Amino acid sequence: MTRDEIYETLKGFLIELFEIPEEHISLDAHLADDLDLDSIDAVDLVLKLQEFIGRKVSAEQFRSVRTVGDVIDQVDALLN
Repeated sequence: MTRDEIYETLKGFLIELFEIPEEHISLDAHLADDLDLDSIDAVDLVLKLQEFIGRKVSAEQFRSVRTVGDVIDQVDALLN
């Protein structure tokens, strides 16, 4: 799966789960500051990502994630 495909899937999750307008989502969008995701939202997103990649993800793996691009980096690393 390419990084672009991961981005498009992630964007779909953000729109579907959190009703974030598509135009607010970019690689450098900060999850908390720009997209207003809180810690509970982050847990929901990780659960959705686990479903997507088909394996368990530890909270530790996502502790340093701050932006949409960071999420893509982590998912890409987990898939490859």
